[in-house]
Amino acid sequence: MTYVEDELKSQPECWIRAAAEAPRYRDVLPAPGERVAIVGCGTSYFMAQAIAALREGAGQGETDAFAASEFPHGRTYDRVLALTRSGTTTEVLELLRELRGRTRTTAITADPHTPVMTAADEIVVIDFADERSVVQTRFATTAVTLLRAHLGLHTDAAVADARTALAADLPQQLVACTQFTFLGRGWTVGLANEAGLKMREASLSWTEAYPAMEYRHGPISITTHGTATWMFGEAPEGLAQQVGATGGLWIEGGLDPLAELVRAQRLAVAVAAYRDLDPDRPRHLTRSVILAP
Repeated sequence: MTYVEDELKSQPECWIRAAAEAPRYRDVLPAPGERVAIVGCGTSYFMAQAIAALREGAGQGETDAFAASEFPHGRTYDRVLALTRSGTTTEVLELLRELRGRTRTTAITADPHTPVMTAADEIVVIDFADERSVVQTRFATTAVTLLRAHLGLHTDAAVADARTALAADLPQQLVACTQFTFLGRGWTVGLANEAGLKMREASLSWTEAYPAMEYRHGPISITTHGTATWMFGEAPEGLAQQVGATGGLWIEGGLDPLAELVRAQRLAVAVAAYRDLDPDRPRHLTRSVILAP
């Protein structure tokens, strides 16, 4: 069993613990009414997109998401929340240091022995969700679960659905597909982006991700026999039928969207095995991007 496969299977237990610990971090996580920016790199950026949409959709306050390298310094925020599994990512650390003394910052990390501990004003450590693998799985979803619980949006049903996602067989024809498109709406657009990234990292797959309503505006032209389109959350009316008419495989996301991401993580590992690739050694990648001075 690969590291990534072992770690993704532990997600239900990680989510239970994160939800239980959320109240202790109430004072360092975004408060209702705060204007918040959430930042990260790679997987953490896509999780930031999901969390920002969740928070603003819940009426908690204006919330934006940015890649750490693209933070708009001309805007004013009450708090910047940074997601960084390793605590060593150059762009995140540089941004936190630039913001010190003028914007309140909180970082969620998995490693309490890294520079982020002094770069951010306040820290949330979820070291029980740390990973050996380069390909992120449980840290990302556990951070989202922590924040869903903080927003009052986490339920036991999400954990139950994650267990279902781990236990149910993947459609066999899915593994043999040559191209994968992931679609989302609202907060699940970030999850769709992350599903695509997992497939690229672990299995070198050709993948794309879009807001679901945008799929008709061009991207559906690549859909055909041997391609798959996977919906996170409720699909727009008629879209499944349109994809079916192209000959492409339609995957309906019937589970909690975060649990659907677990299914996509499993697919990435399964496609890697099908192609005789090692998902623990993704091409050209390291666990953290640390740039030389």
